[in-house]
Amino acid sequence: MANRLAGETSPYLLQHAHNPVDWYPWGPEALARAKDEDKPIFLSIGYAACHWCHVMERESFEDAATAADLNRDFVAIKVDREERPDLDQVYMGAVQAMTGQGGWPMSVFLTPDGRPFYGGTYFPPTPHHGLPAFRDVLAGAARAWREQRVEVVAAGQRLVDTLVAQNRLPTDGPAAQPDPELLAGTVDELQTRFDTLNGSWGGAPKFPQPMTLDFLLGRIAAGDHRPRTMVRYTLDRMADGGIHDQLGGGFHRYATDPIWLVPHFEQMLYDNAELARTYLRAWATLGIEAYRDVAVGVLDYLLRELRRPDGTFAASQDADTDGVEGATFTWTAAEIREVVGDDAPPFTAIYGVRDDGNWEGRTILSRIQPAAGDDGVVDPAREARLAAARARLLARRATRAQPARDDKALAAWNGLAIGALADAARLLPEPAAERYREAAVAAAEAILAGLRRPDGRLGRSWKDGRATGDGVLEDYADLAEGLLALYGATFDERWFTAARDLADLILDHFADPVGGFFDTADDHETLVTRPKDPQDNATPAGGSMATLVLLRLAAMTGEARYGDAAERALATVTSFLGRYPTGFANWLSAAELAVGGIVELAIVGDPAAADTRALLATATGSGRRDLVVAAAADPASSVVPLLADRVAIGGRATAYVCRQFACRLPVTEPAALADQLTGAASAAT
Repeated sequence: MANRLAGETSPYLLQHAHNPVDWYPWGPEALARAKDEDKPIFLSIGYAACHWCHVMERESFEDAATAADLNRDFVAIKVDREERPDLDQVYMGAVQAMTGQGGWPMSVFLTPDGRPFYGGTYFPPTPHHGLPAFRDVLAGAARAWREQRVEVVAAGQRLVDTLVAQNRLPTDGPAAQPDPELLAGTVDELQTRFDTLNGSWGGAPKFPQPMTLDFLLGRIAAGDHRPRTMVRYTLDRMADGGIHDQLGGGFHRYATDPIWLVPHFEQMLYDNAELARTYLRAWATLGIEAYRDVAVGVLDYLLRELRRPDGTFAASQDADTDGVEGATFTWTAAEIREVVGDDAPPFTAIYGVRDDGNWEGRTILSRIQPAAGDDGVVDPAREARLAAARARLLARRATRAQPARDDKALAAWNGLAIGALADAARLLPEPAAERYREAAVAAAEAILAGLRRPDGRLGRSWKDGRATGDGVLEDYADLAEGLLALYGATFDERWFTAARDLADLILDHFADPVGGFFDTADDHETLVTRPKDPQDNATPAGGSMATLVLLRLAAMTGEARYGDAAERALATVTSFLGRYPTGFANWLSAAELAVGGIVELAIVGDPAAADTRALLATATGSGRRDLVVAAAADPASSVVPLLADRVAIGGRATAYVCRQFACRLPVTEPAALADQLTGAASAAT
């Protein structure tokens, strides 16, 4: 018999709809029952692509005896963290405060009014590796609620007080704005912490750090060449490693080892959107074509595997296939030889294929020989044969059972995907640009149609024709940033208008009067604390992305309210930027824009005309982020203030290079525009 999760749209919740546990989704019904029956809440938070979430379901939530314990002593609530990042953030903070670490599945015990008093992550069915058995945990929590109620309630209140205090960012003195010395010193700090053996920062598990790389690419574009080695080595090692699906083009979530070989096999929309953008920027900034090829592979993975029929993008693919992690992605040497045929010897040598495998008797493909030989020359014929072999293997792999896909479309993550596709449309030549442009437009149209309400407010998740949840800060900020990028790739002003509307809603409903932004709106469901997490994690913090959006809108509109809000937000994190650079990497990119300033470029001319396209190619063909571009054939009817009062000279497409709406003499030749843009960049450094 199905439980109450059967009416949900989340694939993760639906996976538990036939558990013997009497699950509730988070909502008034479950909370009211806990109060009416004076029972504590067992809150389980996870997501569809989470391997250990599936393990705990099989071991405990499908077990009749365990379910009986839960149903007797608790009100059991199951939450998809991707649908409710606010709940995940609040209660993950509680688990980390209690245990010093966190993760998923998250298991938290709450008082009926939502105050956490005990928690952890995965609990096994029997004691294992220092972890207590889950049924013993349930018995202990139930006993504490019956026999030590006063202590439990007091502990919950102390924990809530701790969470509230954590929302107030400590500072070392008066709030200050970032400055050039801070940014330069942060590069030094990142060099000190850099993993010179394997690239990136930190050990196993090894996570991609696209936001840190983006900041460093911005420094390189601004003339600071110290980070080049760090950026190139990291990008190369990730691209060659097993974390990068050498056949399908996407990136897995992280590597379980320090050398990028053995991934945790789930594939997330946000990782791939961010990494596609980073590799595109690296190609545009450094001129290394291999990075363009990696980016194209990632984008093609998104279009092939994650694009839904309505044009939006699904959240993830599972780590498991039929309960076995990585089953779809690994090979035996015999399989490789069968599929590749005569090209097997060079392929197996280059991709590390051994008869005994490199992981549990099977092989995770990774490139162990570079494309260029010792002489630095790439053999095109060999690379073509390798590409053909990869295509044959990918076709064979498609006949295997595939990992499950979490089909919900999240506003924030689709915003990241729209931004990546828009950058590809702007940077790549035709006809590839048109393909990605069309995909970005389709996703933007569908996500706004599905999740934007009549009052302009956003829902969080779109699936099966239903919008669920209220948008949180990252939904507004990530989608606004993606739409601004789409405007820059199409100059269709509906995207500028939609982005600006979202930014206005951020200021109206998410701004903290003391600076920065809350992660939930002022009229959001009341939780035990209103979350405000400034750190950039696997995805950009909502506050850092909102700050980037506001800085760009300030440059495009001249409205001080956008720039002032961005400056106040930056002041709340300045003291952390140099000390914790990888935890505030997107903030560092915002700080780079605030310190160096943004160059404003207004182009009068039909964006489809050859002379306008020549000016646009000069401006947008680089990886620089300190530039906003507006273009229109008829500035008088434009809604973009940067275009106001601009005129074409001699009937030709005309460019105006400006800073804070003070412009240089207009030019009509691409070479003259290039000189002005170079001069504007030099003036900022």
